[in-house]
Amino acid sequence: MSSNAASPSPATPAHPAAPVAAGVEQLLQRLGVPRSAYAGGSLPVRSPITGEAIGAVPQHSAADATAAIGRAHAAFQVWRNVPAPRRGELVRLLGEELRAAKADLGLLVTIEAGKVPSEGLGEVQEMIDICDFAVGLSRQLYGLTIATERPGHRMMETWHPLGVCGVISAFNFPVAVWSWNAALALVCGDPVVWKPSEKTPLTALATHAIAQRAIARFGADAPEGLLELIVGQRDLGEVLVDDARVPVLSATGSTAMGRAVAPRLAARFARGILELGGNNAAIVAPTADLKLALRGIAFAAMGTAGQRCTTLRRLFMHESIYDQFVPQLAKVYASVQVGDPRTPGTLVGPLIDRPAFDGMQKALEQCRALGAQVHGGERVQGIAGSEAYYVRPALVELQKHEGPALHETFAPILYVVRYGTLDEAIAMNNAVGAGLSSSIFTLNVREAEQFMSVAGSDCGIANVNIGPSGAEIGGAFGGEKETGGGREAGSDSWKAYMRRATNTINYSTALPLAQGVTFDIAD
Repeated sequence: MSSNAASPSPATPAHPAAPVAAGVEQLLQRLGVPRSAYAGGSLPVRSPITGEAIGAVPQHSAADATAAIGRAHAAFQVWRNVPAPRRGELVRLLGEELRAAKADLGLLVTIEAGKVPSEGLGEVQEMIDICDFAVGLSRQLYGLTIATERPGHRMMETWHPLGVCGVISAFNFPVAVWSWNAALALVCGDPVVWKPSEKTPLTALATHAIAQRAIARFGADAPEGLLELIVGQRDLGEVLVDDARVPVLSATGSTAMGRAVAPRLAARFARGILELGGNNAAIVAPTADLKLALRGIAFAAMGTAGQRCTTLRRLFMHESIYDQFVPQLAKVYASVQVGDPRTPGTLVGPLIDRPAFDGMQKALEQCRALGAQVHGGERVQGIAGSEAYYVRPALVELQKHEGPALHETFAPILYVVRYGTLDEAIAMNNAVGAGLSSSIFTLNVREAEQFMSVAGSDCGIANVNIGPSGAEIGGAFGGEKETGGGREAGSDSWKAYMRRATNTINYSTALPLAQGVTFDIAD
């Protein structure tokens, strides 16, 4: 919802979605993807916009994945010795190639993931932004000089490349999450092996083609195997999880996936950058700017059809403003335009597939069984055929913070619950397994500071007067508890892709020992 949105009006009648398949091949050709990579294979690809088949991608085997890791490991032996600023030059070229392909890649994101065009283009812009960030970072991989108690000595720390970085990404951000990892990993000296979601392989193929153009421009300093792509099913991800030549793995997905991945990484002492579930909440306090809150909540809850990791799923409204605010929000939910994301004015596109629709309907049935008042949530007909799943976003008024509200449903459902005191609202915010993102709308500085304090939100992201979604790349992205604890993108997230060495240099002729220890031997 635009920050300049007008008062809600009745929903625009649904218009049939135009076919998408005819233009996909030309789009992939412009992006540099060979036809053999998206035609004649065993993995069917469908656009959620119409349900049409838009590709049949050849899949890699487990043996192919192992071979890709082998090539990346060999590349590491070379790439780690390339100076970091020179490695940054490759990422600069990648950013240039992404700028040139932004319109086409953004459109492909819309077609394959169902995002509205501004979100498809925004995802590519996020890739460009992280490249810019990483280029600067390539000259700032700083260690420390540390005070030492021993005269004639110097102590410091240095950071070294770690090894092959595996990336397992999800459908909802089919290319941006790869870039968060790849841009940082490359400047840190690590090759990357990427296993994208089997629901969105075409965007991965296009991104890989773009990256190969950057590598070709970079020249001979980029070894073969620096960026590998493996397309297929869960077994390929398991190869990445279990291979000892992959010391760091970024995995984005459900908490259930994380429970399977984390013990296997721990068994071989590998690092995991886990980006898992997010049952995100917002608190609307009595002093809140309600117009601002309405806009912020609408985007956070309904943007990307509720399929962001940071989507707003729980809303805690102070009892003194509940009856004023919730009817306004219900009108927005009833009037927002649902439809073909390519149609001007559409704000809510399709769910990714049938399982997403079924999961949403199951959660709403559970809410009705609890006596909740459910606004919306029905399937919107007349847009596309039976294989496309459009729904009106659901606003659910719960008497208690219970049932489906305690668990993430990856769909546009917003649960609304009254609260009396801020302590009560913060307790509900923290009363779920996930700990990704959170926010509070308030003009009271004490409430804002309490929410961000150690006694406030227990999430990795805690915002004030904006919703929980729409993070920028400059900050570290990730969450606590069942969200996995991983951090990607900005701040000091780069440290996950490197190993730290503490160094002590003796430039004297003596050999004093620390802590006053003596160990004298005869000359």
